[in-house]
Amino acid sequence: MKIVLLGTGSPIPNPDNAGPSTLIQTGTSNILFDAGRGVVMRLAKAQLIPAMLHGVVLTHLHSDHVCDLNDVITTQWVMAPSGTNFKIVGPVGTKAFIEGMREMLQADVGYRIGHHADLNEPPKLEVLEVLPGDKFTIGDQEIIAGATDHRPVDPSLGYRIEKDGESVVIGGDGVPCATLDELVKGASAYVQTVIRDDWVKSIPNPRLQDILDYHSSVAQAADTAQRGGVKALVLTHFVPPLSKETEHEWRELASSFSGLVVMGPDLTTLDVTTMVVS
Repeated sequence: MKIVLLGTGSPIPNPDNAGPSTLIQTGTSNILFDAGRGVVMRLAKAQLIPAMLHGVVLTHLHSDHVCDLNDVITTQWVMAPSGTNFKIVGPVGTKAFIEGMREMLQADVGYRIGHHADLNEPPKLEVLEVLPGDKFTIGDQEIIAGATDHRPVDPSLGYRIEKDGESVVIGGDGVPCATLDELVKGASAYVQTVIRDDWVKSIPNPRLQDILDYHSSVAQAADTAQRGGVKALVLTHFVPPLSKETEHEWRELASSFSGLVVMGPDLTTLDVTTMVVS
């Protein structure tokens, strides 16, 4: 299995970081987790197009995690063979969100159907809402959903993917909680969005301060990984943006974790089998 950090950014616009999105490649399936700003461009850089995805899984419906899902859907539709089914999975509320997106895309869909003789129906979307504990399949890969704590965003979910003795957990946004601990337990790799709480606390902006109570700090993510006995902690969704000059500071904040700490720019890749970072 491979983890590709397609987008390591946050709601704070940065020219070097796409929005939150992570690609899991199992060898037979390409599965996209979240679809933040610029995700299709990052897929292209990773030598993939949406038509090569087997589906999209959403952790929650915050705008920075879903704002380019419309681009994924449209590009998949116009590039895949006509009539191809595309699976989208997420927490309760995902169906209503997708219906709203369909309405937004209605004009464009009409234009394209009117123009292309072989494009004669709207995108065929299979939308599945899941609850904590549910198991579902994308491609030929089974995935387990687990509850996370990103309140007031509720529900929010993390996911565990297991393949040939390896396991990857996508933590999404949120703070440490018992259900996340259970999901992470014994995983090969745990992907967690993080903020530097020391930096946030230094900025006198009340709205920015609000993010402290529903995002894991680096230290909290490290503690969760250590409790779970995982092999690798993969950090993403950096607030503030990660740089080569500050990477050592992020690593120091994660020092409570004794395993491999992976961080880097967009497209950083971890081969979960070999634990090689590229």
